[in-house]
Amino acid sequence: MSARTIQMTDALYAYYRDTTVREPAALARLRAETAALGGVSRMQISPEQGQFMGLLVAMTGAKRLLEVGTFTGYSALACALALPEDGTILCCDVSEEWTSVARRHWAEAGVAHKLTLKLAPALETLDGLLADGRADGFDMAFIDADKANYGGYYERALKLVRPGGLICFDNTLWGGAVADPADTTADTTALRALNATIADDPRVMSCLVPIGDGLTLAIRR
Repeated sequence: MSARTIQMTDALYAYYRDTTVREPAALARLRAETAALGGVSRMQISPEQGQFMGLLVAMTGAKRLLEVGTFTGYSALACALALPEDGTILCCDVSEEWTSVARRHWAEAGVAHKLTLKLAPALETLDGLLADGRADGFDMAFIDADKANYGGYYERALKLVRPGGLICFDNTLWGGAVADPADTTADTTALRALNATIADDPRVMSCLVPIGDGLTLAIRR
């Protein structure tokens, strides 16, 4: 037993990946193509986080998903593979370049019919959904986009996700920077503010899971 989360050494991480991570071929191909893009590939979630998110979809029985920040489509594909045939994901992004990679891999994996991509600033898209009467219309939301707007995404997600629905925020440990008081950069400050808000928010039950770069889970009460 341990009184705190175990430290993930390189050897232990290799064992963890080798013995527990099951990455479907469609996801492995997308990960490899994204890795070839160079430094920008760091925006892609890890295979173990993709597997965890697919598990969350299956555990919660979610069928209507919302994603803010799609990049090359790995997280959306991981969730789409876990969705039933009539499940749907609305993906919000601003890059035609990166999401064109996503579209191709979604089609190759046979799940393109589950995914709708909206290319526009996400706050505009979310506000449009609310104006169209889509409040309480989603079972789960995954947010992995510009950190400065995380607070705005959170407030809108709380309205768009149904009571009992799940909101997930990526990068909430931010490489450890959130624990460094000397780091006052805009992104780090925004993430600290979000973490503090969710931790004290009576509207949700929450847990920050130390997987990948930190994944915060919040269930709307």
